[in-house]
Parts: sequence; C-alpha cells; structure tokens
Amino acid sequence: MNRPKKNIVILISGTGSNMQAIAQAAQQQRWADKLNAHVACVISSKPGAQGLAAAKALGIATQVVDNKAYESRSAFDAALQTAIDGYQPALVALAGFMRILTPAFVVHFAGRLVNIHPSLLPAFTGLNTHQRAIDAGCRVAGATVHQVSTELDHGHILAQAVVPVLPNDSASSLAERVLSQEHLLYPQAVYQLLQTMDADLLLNT
Repeated sequence: MNRPKKNIVILISGTGSNMQAIAQAAQQQRWADKLNAHVACVISSKPGAQGLAAAKALGIATQVVDNKAYESRSAFDAALQTAIDGYQPALVALAGFMRILTPAFVVHFAGRLVNIHPSLLPAFTGLNTHQRAIDAGCRVAGATVHQVSTELDHGHILAQAVVPVLPNDSASSLAERVLSQEHLLYPQAVYQLLQTMDADLLLNT
C-alpha cells in the first residue's frame, strides 16, 4: 500500500515530557518507515517552555504561538490553527498544552486532535485529578488518551492505563507513577491511531 505522508504536530506549554515520549518512540520504532509518519513540528504556547529545547535536541522543528500576544482565545486559536495547518497534519497531539481550545478550533481538527488526561475518564475531568482521586478513596487511578471534542475532557476514548492508589500516596507521588504510564500509553495510542488511518485508507481504495 502506498501510504500518504502523515505529519504529526505536537502542542506543548511546559516540559513536554509526553511530547518527548512520542517523538522518541517515532524515531526508535521507525514510524517513518512503517507508517510514513513524522513528528513535523512542536508548537508551544509559551516562549520559554522547556520542551522547545528538548524538541530541538531531537531534531524536530519548533514554533511558538505566544498566547499572551493575543487579546482573545479565538484570536490565539486562529493564529495557532494557521501555524498548524502549515504542516498539513494527519494528527495533532496535545501534550501538556495548558489552553482550553475554542469549539471552532476543535471542529476544524475533528478526528485529528488527541489529548492525554491524567485520570480514568470519565472520572475526574479538569484539574487536580490526583488529589481528587485520593480524596474520593479510589483504589485505582490512571491516564486516558482520547479524541478531543468540544466538551472538555470528553470525546472518544482511545486507550487507558490503570495505576493503583497506594495507602500512603500523595498527589505528587501518584502523579509521578501516572506520568510514567502516560509516557508508555500515549505513543502506543498514537501509533495505533495512525495504523487505523492506514486501514481506513485501504478500505476506501
């Protein structure tokens, strides 16, 4: 099968550890050879994000769309959309991107926009997920990769990883263990989604 090129754009706001996990998996597992998939660019909403240096070290193009330079969410999202569209992405992955996206942006990238959330959705949408899981007496927590919809932390679930909540856990200790699973889960989910794109192409040819 002649696979079309699949550009991946990753959006970050901070350290970009999940971005690094995806980019390293793409390189080590030879996604370019297997799926014709490439991490084309890492875009940050913050000029000083640590993940920009990490992306450059991996040989990935970087770009900044500074959210503080725009007067409204819609203006920022429009500029971000233009930047992303320049890479003609098959997939846009949110990796610690600390912005709530407007419905128009989400609709524009419908089916191509994915996120990882540090809870077992649909439980604990929003922030402070680990402390909320502990306070609720949950025995397990985890992470969810999902397609992004116009409703925050909803959308079709692609993959989940379960982490036990230990009796002496704090929010930070639980967060560390969940994050280690995120670094495994997110690249696997992205790879499987790219494979699905190939399968869909094959069915429609």
